[in-house]
Amino acid sequence: MNGRTLIRGGLVVTAAEEAHADVLIEAGRIAALAAHGSDAAASLTADTVIDATGRYVVPGGVDAHTHMEMPFGGTTASDTFETGTRAAAWGGTTTIVDFAVQSVGGSLRAGLDAWHEKADGRCAVDYGFHMIVADVHDRTLREMDALVEEGVTSFKLFMAYPGVLYSDDGRILRAFQRAAANGGLPMVHAENGIAIDVLVRQALEAGRTGPRAHGEVRHALLEAEATHRAIQLARVAGSPLYVVHVSAEQALAELTAARDLGLPVFGETCPQYLFLSADNLAEPGFEGAKYVCSTPLRPREHQAALWRGLRTDDLQVVSTDHCPFCFAGQKELGRGDFSRIPNGLPGVENRMDLLHQAVVEGRLSRRRWIDVACAAPARMFGLHPRKGTIAPGADADVVIYDPHAEQTLSARTHHMNVDYSAYEGRTLTGRVETVLSRGVPVVDRGTYVGRAGHGQYTPRGLCQYL
Repeated sequence: MNGRTLIRGGLVVTAAEEAHADVLIEAGRIAALAAHGSDAAASLTADTVIDATGRYVVPGGVDAHTHMEMPFGGTTASDTFETGTRAAAWGGTTTIVDFAVQSVGGSLRAGLDAWHEKADGRCAVDYGFHMIVADVHDRTLREMDALVEEGVTSFKLFMAYPGVLYSDDGRILRAFQRAAANGGLPMVHAENGIAIDVLVRQALEAGRTGPRAHGEVRHALLEAEATHRAIQLARVAGSPLYVVHVSAEQALAELTAARDLGLPVFGETCPQYLFLSADNLAEPGFEGAKYVCSTPLRPREHQAALWRGLRTDDLQVVSTDHCPFCFAGQKELGRGDFSRIPNGLPGVENRMDLLHQAVVEGRLSRRRWIDVACAAPARMFGLHPRKGTIAPGADADVVIYDPHAEQTLSARTHHMNVDYSAYEGRTLTGRVETVLSRGVPVVDRGTYVGRAGHGQYTPRGLCQYL
């Protein structure tokens, strides 16, 4: 589409409001909104008109936690930046924030450059980067300052995976102190990795080798303990804190208590913790390997607390932690030893639809759906108001969403580069119909019309919750 585009007749839903309004797009940005039937709407003209009657008009999704082409466990995530961002577009997500990884002994700069090389010219939608800090030392801390200046404003540290990505409390504290000074947002994977490794060895020695044991050894209390410890380290450092992929009721309780004290502590959960459970890890044979991720899937009773946390804003963001590994040849690396199953699930294509199902079922309001999937991640990671909303001046990342269409999720029809669906056979109400990225069609009435290289790298500002 060249020139001006007018989206007419839909219900515009943002985190702030709902309005029956027409949306004018010009030069890749939202140019104007006008109420249906108003004189202002009558005056809007465009080269291309999209009829959104009976549809929602919502901001493109912002998935702030993906791992495209992530090396892990002797293999690499099966989605490239090209296939993964194409699948994101199919699912109504128009911006991802992926994780660049520092190698132990290497520099942050080298890690970031490597991820730029993977992504440059290959993405169907816009993208930014967080930085995984795997080796905290004086040079690393200085590099953090430089990265914040150029728009990489969040840094992830791991309390899990000793010998791979793990940082001890002293290193975490030093990184938190640096972030407190430079304005960056520290992120943590909160699990007690040292204790978990003991439980892994004990389980294997006892002959508990199947996928079910993965969830049992990564005990919910060890997620809660690490979450508590991370919060206290952030308090000592005077820094904010963002805890990724919260899965356990006890860990959420730690976040809630900190927020009740007025601390700048934030949390994310993922669709797998809201819709799947430890029952999936216990599926017959080796099928449970499909659901191995960390933090692990929990017993179903944790789900009610997570939904409540989303409604009360003790959890602000729903991201996917999209890190797919094919069952054949990748997940199978862990046959006979659950600790060798690559950790990660596919989901970047399903997030917006699964959360809309929560609207259908009365778990979330429409506005809260858009908040946790679009606006809050954009604000949290310095992309708002360019991303995550429909307002004059914002990028024209717009999804025309059919709230009544039914679909059945399946590996046969999804577009992620992985040989199974974590939600195989699940029927949902609601479906993405048309997706615009900066005013350019990527999906047009159920047909992919995007291209690799359309997506642009997007430097980010500071967290807007602070």
